[in-house]
Amino acid sequence: MSTTAPATHVRNLADPGTPFAVVDVHRARRNIARLAQRADRLGVTLRPHVKTAKSLDVAALLYDGTPCPVTVSTLAEAEAFADAGYTDITYAVGIDPHKLPRVIALLRRGVTLRVLLDSTEQATSVADAAREAGIAVPAQIEIDCDGHRGGLRPDAPGLVGIGRILHEAGCLDGVLTHAGESYFAHTAEEQRLAAKNERDAAVAAADTLRAAGLPVHIVSVGSTPTAHAADDLTGVTELRAGNYVFFDLVMAGLGVCDLDDLALSVVVTVIGHRPEYGWIITDGGWMAMSRDRGTSAQPQDQGYGLVADLTGRLIPGLVMTGASQEHGTLSARDGALLPDLPVGTRLRILPNHACATAAQHHGYHVVDGGRPDDGPTPAIQGVWNRVSGW
Repeated sequence: MSTTAPATHVRNLADPGTPFAVVDVHRARRNIARLAQRADRLGVTLRPHVKTAKSLDVAALLYDGTPCPVTVSTLAEAEAFADAGYTDITYAVGIDPHKLPRVIALLRRGVTLRVLLDSTEQATSVADAAREAGIAVPAQIEIDCDGHRGGLRPDAPGLVGIGRILHEAGCLDGVLTHAGESYFAHTAEEQRLAAKNERDAAVAAADTLRAAGLPVHIVSVGSTPTAHAADDLTGVTELRAGNYVFFDLVMAGLGVCDLDDLALSVVVTVIGHRPEYGWIITDGGWMAMSRDRGTSAQPQDQGYGLVADLTGRLIPGLVMTGASQEHGTLSARDGALLPDLPVGTRLRILPNHACATAAQHHGYHVVDGGRPDDGPTPAIQGVWNRVSGW
């Protein structure tokens, strides 16, 4: 489930070998509280997506250590969280029939594991597997509200037929949608409209199924942008989001959060200089940051990440502009002067996409930005490991 924690002599960010991931627990707690309060005001259950951190330690922050409803993106995640006592899990990727034996094994352990589907073939496989096993496999029908990656349109002719196949096997659980296009909604109004469209699509699909006499227990919506923009979730029962725990530069670029909300960073070390090109070279390439260039589609392209000192203070104008496997290239932009950063200098890089960057690391060193600043190298409060399944 986890990797061995670094030796106990580690006390601050100057000690571990670079590159390594860092989580500011103060920021993470603040981000968690913000969305929890919003979900409460909107009258819906919050079902966090744990694919971002893939960490039991991070998940423990969500409800003060009490297992809560969660969303996962792999069965390995589902199994790891089930082992830790989480019993209400939605597997929010279309089900491959070959994976149904693992689903049924978790159901037999007393875990409510919901699967997702959008076709007659998948529904038939789920129904057949449930009958053969003598156990209901709760299934949600995926609704396509905008991104067209998967799902049925709310008015799709096959929606009721799929619902009936599931219902006759005791498996119909509800509908689920995800506003993937909200990651390209660059204004607050665009995000509000994306949230409304997301809700309307899910509720319309649920109404169609109910009009055909089929029960719909759960109406599930969510993305980090729409979760923070929704102002009316009438007809919705639960809200999903995952990125919000850490946030990242894409979310900051959309205005969903501020830069000082970003809880995840990667510590790297300066290993060289190429003054003729205006470059500073570090030991953190795309293996540390990922290849994600999500801000390239935004008005302000942040390269592979913004650069801060070890305390987390941004260095004006310095951007990670290039990445090979193990090397990062830092450059100045907008007329800024390239700072004098000697070989051996440690820096923190803020990522474009927290989910992708987190997936590059086996665990997190933890600092607490809410504590008084004791100096230029923040103290490490602990080490949080990631679960298996990335």
